[in-house]
Amino acid sequence: MKFVISTQEFNYLISKCQHVVPPNPTMPILSNILIEAKNGELTLTATDLTVGVRCFTEAKVLEEGSTTLPAKKLSSLIRELTSMNVEVTTNDHHVTEIIADSSKFKLHGMAGSNFPDLPSFGDATPVKLTQEQLKEMFFRTSFAVSKDDTRYALTGVFLHIENGKASFVGTDGKRLARTHLDMQVDPSFSGSYIVPIKAVDEILKNLKEEGDATLYLLNDKIAVETENSLHVSKLLSGDYPDVNRVIPEQSAQVVTLHREELLTLLRQVSLFTAEGYHSVRFSFGNGEVKLSANTKDIGEGNVSMPVNYHAEQIDIAFDPTFFMDILKHTRGERVTLGVTDSFNPGVITDSEEGTTATAGNSPLFVLMPMRLSENVG
Repeated sequence: MKFVISTQEFNYLISKCQHVVPPNPTMPILSNILIEAKNGELTLTATDLTVGVRCFTEAKVLEEGSTTLPAKKLSSLIRELTSMNVEVTTNDHHVTEIIADSSKFKLHGMAGSNFPDLPSFGDATPVKLTQEQLKEMFFRTSFAVSKDDTRYALTGVFLHIENGKASFVGTDGKRLARTHLDMQVDPSFSGSYIVPIKAVDEILKNLKEEGDATLYLLNDKIAVETENSLHVSKLLSGDYPDVNRVIPEQSAQVVTLHREELLTLLRQVSLFTAEGYHSVRFSFGNGEVKLSANTKDIGEGNVSMPVNYHAEQIDIAFDPTFFMDILKHTRGERVTLGVTDSFNPGVITDSEEGTTATAGNSPLFVLMPMRLSENVG
């Protein structure tokens, strides 16, 4: 195998693949990236046997072939090169010579024929959408996915397709993010899929603001194809909870809040929350909301902002970190917060898009309340 490629482009391809490479692989070859040169195209592939990525680009192929090289060493080397182009040559013993201007390096690899194949999606259901749409769906929901491996089914983004509409959900049991998308798919088609967060993160890194994408759906795996990459993943098994049961159909009061101002106030008052128990009291009164936290060992924080609230006082406590995460994943200048009392969840949306459980395709976020501490005021 022999090819010449722009150093910048080679580095870009490696960076798109290397995050999939497992730190402690079950097979030595999984520490490597598969490199294939054929028909004027260079293809790089990495997998941990659950998530896989394949990236391709044009290259000057002088001799077709394949090899695998250690991902970490290859990435570190190519990233440090200052030459415009690199020439890569692999001999029959899978020793690869990399030439960059006057510099020469040799890396020992393994046969490409021993690298595990990515799964086939020939029998999968294809769904067309734009990269921007898929990026938006995952961005709005993936942050809320559970980090607790004991809650296995919640460690991925839930995708449900029915009647030509897809819903994307992420939750860890304390917060929930859900959004919808109309899809170009047969209305009779339906299916449910839990996509591992590692796969979602890798897909998000490579999606662009323009261009098309194709989802390939099977019962046990999923793939996302764009013009220069393919991401594949096994799906998580298990039953995803019925999230509709925790989304309030209606809130007693709906308040409009300036997003950036609320973020600033939450950052300030969260400094006074207890380690391991982050809780801020929201007190909605006549024309304002007061945010407060009081911790014996730290001190007390009290802030406020004007709001369009003119009803009976409601006190409710939220985790400020979770609330700030939600605010960072909304788009509008203002958000709406639907509250009922101190025991029922808060419902947050971009302000122009409504706060009900049936608010069309608009993203919706649910935040479970925390126990009100009597010494907060």
